[in-house]
Amino acid sequence: MEPVVDDRTPSSPEQPPCWAVRDVVLGFLAAVFNVAVTQTVWVGVTGTDEVSLGLTVVSFLAYWPVLVATVVLASRRRGTGRLGEDVGLRIEKQDIGPGILAGVASQFLLLPLLYLPFELLNRDLDVSEKAKETLGVASGGGLFLLAALVIVVAPFVEELFFRGLLQRTLARWVPPVAAVGVSAVVFGVTHFQPVQLLGLIAFGVVLGILAERAGRLGPSLIAHMSFNAASVLVLVVWS
Repeated sequence: MEPVVDDRTPSSPEQPPCWAVRDVVLGFLAAVFNVAVTQTVWVGVTGTDEVSLGLTVVSFLAYWPVLVATVVLASRRRGTGRLGEDVGLRIEKQDIGPGILAGVASQFLLLPLLYLPFELLNRDLDVSEKAKETLGVASGGGLFLLAALVIVVAPFVEELFFRGLLQRTLARWVPPVAAVGVSAVVFGVTHFQPVQLLGLIAFGVVLGILAERAGRLGPSLIAHMSFNAASVLVLVVWS
């Protein structure tokens, strides 16, 4: 029998809100549309469509708030209105160690092993090309700002949306393993990075497992931050 939740009745922590997949889809489409409009306005005002620090930052600021607003509105309309209960937005002390380990291991072990066969077949393959392009638009204070956005803000927003809202929504309708897998695929595809797609999906599975096992976003959030921080460190300091 399909689960039914009265929208007027807050859900308990043991019974997550029964969100509809359309909440996730509409929220993501609204975010993408907002980015497209913002970038069009930017090009019209500046007269250039070259990738720059300004264009990158305004694109982030057009994308992330819409995803966060989607989660907040879903929580208020169909849940308790408390993100800690509805989407598991909590970090506990015991989340830090496993989260850092998972993030660093994914960056330095999982991805290299995953892409090793492809790199042997194609010596020119550069998995970090997109990351280099993103960070390469800035220097000095601008680079510090961009690094902070990538390391702190991006993981927060993406975990809130993909593991907090999407995965928990799917988990009400399909087994947890399927919810983790589907949310990981969506997480990877919505980055629109073909070369990095396999790695993003694999890392999405890691993040999904962490969130599912803990029952909160703490471990996946720490892992995501650690993963991005390791990438920034390698590209900026050691390259």
